[in-house]
Amino acid sequence: MPQRPAPPTTLTRTVPGMNCQGCVKRMREAILAEDTTAEVTGFPADKRLEVTTTLSMTALDDALAQAGYPPSELAPPAVDDTKTEAEGNDSTAAAHTADTPRSHQGSQRIRLAITGMTCASCVKSVQKALERVQGVDTASVNFATHTAQVFGHVDAATLMAAVDAAGYSAEPIVDMRAAEETRAEQEARLYRTRLKGSVYSLALALPLMLGMFFYHPHPVGMGRLFWLVIGLLTLAILVFPGRHFFLNAWKNLKHHQANMDTLVAMGTGTAWLYSMVVVVFAPWLPEVAHGIYFEASAMVIGLILLGNALELKARGRTSNALKRLLDLQSRTARVVRDGEEQEVDIDAVRQGEHIRVRPGERLPVDGKVLEGESHIDESMLTGEPLPIKKRMGDDVSAGTVNGKGSLVYQATRVGADTRLGQITEQVAIAQNSRPPIGELADRISSIFVPSVMIIAVLTALAWFNLGAEPRVIHMLVTATTVLIIACPCALGLATPISTMIGVGKAAEQGVLVRNGEALQTASKLTTLVVDKTGTLTEGKPSVTDAEILHGDANTALGYVLALERRSEHPLAAALTTYGEAAGAKAAEIRGFDSVTGGGVKAHTEDGRTLLLGNALLLVNEGVDLTAGQAIAGPLEHKARTLVYLAVDGQLTALFGISDPLRSDAKAAIARLQQEGVNVIMLTGDHSHAAAAVAREVGLEEYRAGLLPEDKHAEIERLQQAGEIVGMVGDGINDAPALARANVGFAIGQGTDVAIESAGITLMRGSLHGVADAIAISRATLTNIKQNLVGAFGYNVLCIPVAAGVLYPFTGMLLSPMIAGAAMSLSSITVVSNANRLRRWRPPTALSPQEPRS
Repeated sequence: MPQRPAPPTTLTRTVPGMNCQGCVKRMREAILAEDTTAEVTGFPADKRLEVTTTLSMTALDDALAQAGYPPSELAPPAVDDTKTEAEGNDSTAAAHTADTPRSHQGSQRIRLAITGMTCASCVKSVQKALERVQGVDTASVNFATHTAQVFGHVDAATLMAAVDAAGYSAEPIVDMRAAEETRAEQEARLYRTRLKGSVYSLALALPLMLGMFFYHPHPVGMGRLFWLVIGLLTLAILVFPGRHFFLNAWKNLKHHQANMDTLVAMGTGTAWLYSMVVVVFAPWLPEVAHGIYFEASAMVIGLILLGNALELKARGRTSNALKRLLDLQSRTARVVRDGEEQEVDIDAVRQGEHIRVRPGERLPVDGKVLEGESHIDESMLTGEPLPIKKRMGDDVSAGTVNGKGSLVYQATRVGADTRLGQITEQVAIAQNSRPPIGELADRISSIFVPSVMIIAVLTALAWFNLGAEPRVIHMLVTATTVLIIACPCALGLATPISTMIGVGKAAEQGVLVRNGEALQTASKLTTLVVDKTGTLTEGKPSVTDAEILHGDANTALGYVLALERRSEHPLAAALTTYGEAAGAKAAEIRGFDSVTGGGVKAHTEDGRTLLLGNALLLVNEGVDLTAGQAIAGPLEHKARTLVYLAVDGQLTALFGISDPLRSDAKAAIARLQQEGVNVIMLTGDHSHAAAAVAREVGLEEYRAGLLPEDKHAEIERLQQAGEIVGMVGDGINDAPALARANVGFAIGQGTDVAIESAGITLMRGSLHGVADAIAISRATLTNIKQNLVGAFGYNVLCIPVAAGVLYPFTGMLLSPMIAGAAMSLSSITVVSNANRLRRWRPPTALSPQEPRS
C-alpha cells in the first residue's frame, strides 16, 4: 500500500493584517496553491483564520507569510481534530457566532458620517485625506449617503482629525439605526432650509426678470438708486440662502482645493461684483459696459437650491431597504432575571440570558427555544411564506415574528452578531461600496473642477481678446456660465445612488451582495457552475434502500450511528435518522478520521476497522465491491446516492439515499439559460445519479464523481477558456471552487460562514436567487452606465455651449440663469433615473406546474 497523505486537521491562526474578506480571499488563494483541498474561513473582526488542511503548521505559516499576512500566534483550537469535516465546519460557525462576538470598534472597521461634501471632488478629497492616515488599509467614501468606511489599525479620533484638516467634518457611526434616523432628520431639515432659501431667491429674481421686459432703469440717475437697492437685496440672497456656497469655497481655498461650491461662488460672486461696479461707477463707464446681472446671481442661487432640495427628496428614498431591515430590529426585550420578567433595552441583553416572547411579538435576538411551542413567521429572513413550527431545542432568529404561542428561549447571539444584524451590516457595507465602473468617475472628478476653472479663464481671455463687442460683457457672461454649468454633482451621484438602490432591491429579493465588485461581475457571468446536493435538490436526503450483506443489521447500523452521529452533513443526517428509527445502538469507536471527498474511517473498541463512504474511498482502501454490484446498479439508475460500509476490509452494507429535486429547480435553470447563462452541474455523486438529475432539470453539461479539488480545476479550465464563471455552493464544503470562481454564490439559509465568505449570499434556498442576482446586477449596471453617460455627456456638450461656440452661428450666448437650471436638472435627472430601479421586479420563466419557492 502506498503511503497516504496526512489526514486534514483544523488549524486556527491569529492574523493581525486581516481586515476584510478581500484579505481572506488572498490568504485562501495562497493556501489553495499549496493544498487544493483546504477549507479556509476568516473572521476579520476577530483577526482569526481557521483552516482545515493537510499542511503542517509551519507550511501554513509560510504560505500566509508569502501572501503578506504572517500570523502572530496559534490561537486556541476551535474544533476537535477527531471530528468529521462537516462537523468541524459546523463547530467553526458555532465558535464564531456563540463564543466570540464580533467587535465593531478600533482597527477592524470604522464608519464615519461626513458633512460638508457637495460634489464628486469633495468625495475624492475626503478619501485621499483618509487614505493618507497611517494605519489605514482601505477607505471608501459614499457621496449618496455622505458616509465613509475605513478598514485598518487606526482610531476614529485620528480619522476625524484628518477629515477636519481636509476642510470637512466627520462623526463616528456607532449605532447604525440611530445614525440612519439622524441622517434622515438632517436631510429633512436641510431639505426645508434649501427649499425656503430657493423661494426667497426666486421671489427676488423672477419679478426682476419679468419687469426687465417692460422697464429697464438705466444705472445712472434715479435708476442708479433702484439698482443699488436690488444689489443689496441680491447680496442678502448670497449672504443668507447662498451662504454655504461661499463658506465652503473659502474653506476649500484655504486647503488648496476646489469643488462645486467654488464654481458656484465664483460664478455668482463675479456676476454680483461686476454689477455693483457698474452701479457705483456707471457715469464713468462706457455705455456698452452697463450690463447688470443681479437677477442672474439670485436666479442661479435659487435654482441650485431648488435642485438640491429636489435631489434630497429623491435621495431619501434610496435607502429604504436598509431602513426596513433596521425596523425589523426590536428596541427592547423581555428578559427573565431572578425569576422575574424585565423589559430592558435591546443593548442590555447578554448572551445566555433567558427571554420570553409573547404571541405576535418580534423576537429581539437569536437563540434556542427552552420552553413552549409556537409557529414563527421567518419570511422576512428566508422568504418562506409559511410559518415554521418551533419547539424546545429549535433555533430562532431576531426580527422574526412569533405566532400564537408563548416561548422562552436562551439568547445565543445578540446585537450586531445576530443573523439579522449581520444581514443589515452586509447590506450597509455593500451599499457604501463602489463597483469598479465607478473608478472612472473618481479619476475624472479629481481633476474636473480645476480643469473647469482653467477653461473659464481661457474662455474669458478668448472673448476679451478676440470676441465681439461688448467684449467685457461677453467675457463675464461666458466665464460665469462655464463655472456654473459644469458643476460635477451629477458625476458624483451617478454610481453610488444606483449601487445603493440595486443592493437594496437585491436584499428585498433575499440576495445579499457583499460589495460593488461582486455586483458588477455578476452582470457579466457567462457560465454558472452548480453543485447538486442542496442546490438542485432539497438537501434533505433520506435512506430509501438498505442492504446488509454480512452480519447482523443492528450491529451494522450501530457502526453507522457511531461514525455519523456527530456530523451534520445531509447524508450523515439521513443515515443517523434511519439508524435511530431502526432502534440501533451506537458502537464505541476510536481513531476517527475524516477523508475529504470520501467518507470516514475509525476503529472499534475490539480492533475492527470501519470504513463508511463512497465507492472511491473503499476501492482506495482495497475493499472489493463485487458483492454489491448487483444491488448498486439498479439503485444508481434510480438516481440514488450510494454509501458503503466495510468492516475489516469486507463490504458489509450498502445504503441508497434519495434527495428530491427542488420544485422550482427546472424553472430556475430555464430562466438562467434564457438569460444566456450556460449552466453546468459539478457533483461528487456517481454518474447515474448525476445524469438523472441533469436530465430532469434540463442540463446538457455535467461532471460527476468529482472531489473538491476537481471542481476547483474545472472552474479554472473554464476561466482559461474565456468564461466568466459563477459558482453556487453552500459556502463551506465548496470553498476551493467558490474562491476560484469570479463570483461565489452561497445558497441556503445564509449561515454565518457563508455570509462571511461569499461574494453573494442567497437567503432563500432556490436557484431563482441566482437568477435574481444576475438580473438585478445587469439592471443596476445598465442604470449606472446611463447615469455616467448622462453626466459625462451633459458636461461635454454644455461646457462648449456655455463658452460661446454657437455665438458665431446664432448670435446668442447661454445665460448663467439657464446654466444654473441645467446644472440642477442634471443632478435631479441622475437621481430620478436611479430611482427607476426601485420599481424593478425579477423576471420569471415559470410554468403553472413549477411554482417559485
